[in-house]
Amino acid sequence: MRGRASDTEELTMPARVRNFVIWVVFIFLVYAAVTNPDRAADTVRSIWDFIYGVFNGFARFFERLAS
Repeated sequence: MRGRASDTEELTMPARVRNFVIWVVFIFLVYAAVTNPDRAADTVRSIWDFIYGVFNGFARFFERLAS
């Protein structure tokens, strides 16, 4: 096909971009945790509480559904 990159080129570039973005996010998270550990701990705790609440809600739903 004219003007179109080969399949290997299409697959290689997004993988590189994805890898780059993952590294940037990882470095940012480490930087945020090092510069402000209290806020980072609060953020992680909030995320954990949210996840726990979602699973707790599903468990209650299925428990009441079964009874």
